[in-house]
Amino acid sequence: MSDEAKRSAAEAAVKLVQDGMSIGIGTGSTAEHFIRLLGARVADGLSVSGVPTSDRSAELCNQLGITLTNLDDTPVLDMAVDGADEFDGALNLIKGGGGALLREKIVAGAAKRFVVIADASKQVDVLGRFPLPLEIISMARQPLSRRLTDMGADVTLRLAADGAPFRTDENHWILDCAFGPTIAKPAELSQTLSSWPGVVEHGLFCAMTERVLLGSNDGVRTITL
Repeated sequence: MSDEAKRSAAEAAVKLVQDGMSIGIGTGSTAEHFIRLLGARVADGLSVSGVPTSDRSAELCNQLGITLTNLDDTPVLDMAVDGADEFDGALNLIKGGGGALLREKIVAGAAKRFVVIADASKQVDVLGRFPLPLEIISMARQPLSRRLTDMGADVTLRLAADGAPFRTDENHWILDCAFGPTIAKPAELSQTLSSWPGVVEHGLFCAMTERVLLGSNDGVRTITL
């Protein structure tokens, strides 16, 4: 799917932003379109404050003059906007391909509305084509890998460009877990993974999304439940 489709979705999300809002600001290629478009509106006089979900997004916001806040000072956000690696018909998501899933889930959970921007390549009938990321404490790698393998997942430790374990902004490791072609019951899997010692967070976002703005080369379609 073209970059134009991602930008179209981001444009639709920026139109939802009103003066004075506090905004959760996502991470990833589609979210970066949103940040740049939001920055253009700020340059034209829009007043907003943002809570970024990654150091990378924070840096881009600073470059564009978007005022940043945090959840200590602004514990309830008017809206959060972010991308997704996959979404299904119930608006369950897999996120974390960029490694920001922990902060992304915290920010989305603090928002009154969570809006996802995506292109058609992210829409699936059933989640599972994209490997599910688990953010973990490093000492739990082997016990968690064994549990996940016993569940049928193909587990890979995410590596950085230098071959060392990838570290998130919160200095954790990520296991990428391929559960095969489908995750039939994402809500149940979410609860199971959250109960395991050593799992900091996982990339299943269930019952959190208000709408998906689905961009294409022909425009944007709004998907709600």
